[in-house]
Amino acid sequence: SFAYFTIKDRLPQILTRVIDTLHRHKNEFFEEHGEKGVEAEKRAISFLSKLRNELQTDKPVTPLEDELPDAVLWNQYLDYQRNLSDGNGEPSWFQSPWLFVECYMYRRIHAALAQNPPIDNFDVFKEGKAQNFFESQEAVIALCTYFQELLKNIKDLDEKQLKEELFKLLQVSLWGNKCDLSFSAGEDSSQKSSPLQSLENMLPYILVNDMEKLWSLLVNAKKNRTERSNVRVDIILDNAGFELVSDLVLADFLLSSQLADEVYFHGKSIPWYVSDTTKHDFNWTVKQLQSANHMWMSRCGINWEGNLKKGVWVFCDHMFWTLPHDFSSMGGVAPDLYAELQKSNLIFFKGDLNYRKLTGDRKWEYTVPFHQALNKFHPAPLCSLRTLKSDTQVGLKPGQGEQIQASEPDWMVSGKYGVVQFDAGL
Repeated sequence: SFAYFTIKDRLPQILTRVIDTLHRHKNEFFEEHGEKGVEAEKRAISFLSKLRNELQTDKPVTPLEDELPDAVLWNQYLDYQRNLSDGNGEPSWFQSPWLFVECYMYRRIHAALAQNPPIDNFDVFKEGKAQNFFESQEAVIALCTYFQELLKNIKDLDEKQLKEELFKLLQVSLWGNKCDLSFSAGEDSSQKSSPLQSLENMLPYILVNDMEKLWSLLVNAKKNRTERSNVRVDIILDNAGFELVSDLVLADFLLSSQLADEVYFHGKSIPWYVSDTTKHDFNWTVKQLQSANHMWMSRCGINWEGNLKKGVWVFCDHMFWTLPHDFSSMGGVAPDLYAELQKSNLIFFKGDLNYRKLTGDRKWEYTVPFHQALNKFHPAPLCSLRTLKSDTQVGLKPGQGEQIQASEPDWMVSGKYGVVQFDAGL
């Protein structure tokens, strides 16, 4: 299966890169922290080398031994996996659900650093994320320029034009999800060309397209808003770099067109899946744009900093996003987060990992309704903006999946197809 190749080939490659990154920063650790920094680096590398060996030799997945706040939840989940195996031995790297062991690997990478001060705050993926951002400069400039030109006369757009612009920016945010570093095991995956030019040609590759439903939801929310109720949109972020910029442009458009009054962004509280957005990445990106020597890029950055200061944009992170649990268990595991999401009018879930967690990462029949696969996870109306990079997909028309499968056997994992898949909730 695709899962097997991911665990066998991609994950060890990612670990090797992490070890390599720590090696390369040895002098920096020494300059900042003296011998202590070098000792910490050695301990982290030995921890990670051991982890890589456990993975490659299919050892049992061991309980976490650190004192980090989420360790108890992780170990409970490990027990749950153990009980599922019905006495067939300990869950091991190749005899466990893919989603679980992949998340577990990133959590162990985090532990390797978190347990080794003074380098405990070092993000081993930071360089890759920054590189992805800089290599996507042309696309970022094209998008910021397009958007700033659009803002000049956004007040004069009629409903039909607003809808067209929303659909464009939804698609840019969707295809921005192609730039994923964990998918390419850290290889270059930057966005080189203007994302706007190819949208027409990409439309046939959107397998489920619920943009009309999103439009009517937002328009109705806008019409029904009262003095006391703001229209709130939440975006569960995926990758930093170009994808994050495309999400920020979409969020700014929602505010500027008055389709939303406030946008909440949800990122990861620890470095995750190579290129996922942390609070540091979020703030860094806004700062980079602000200080760019390109007029429209810096205008975007300045406006976005303003949105954060005014509180109409809010960044939050929650431990739940870096647990191995399906979202259907959020109500039980993280009731505070579930209650927070219930305040939203519309939640966007970006990317493949969020889709896997929404649908329980099961091998569903393609035609199973999205609503059913969500398994009672309905905090608010929600929409997945996802390019397909793993073999789970629901909500297709009869025969649709089989038809593509016949000519493109790897259609579910190539990142070529996408969905804008909506569920209205209860």
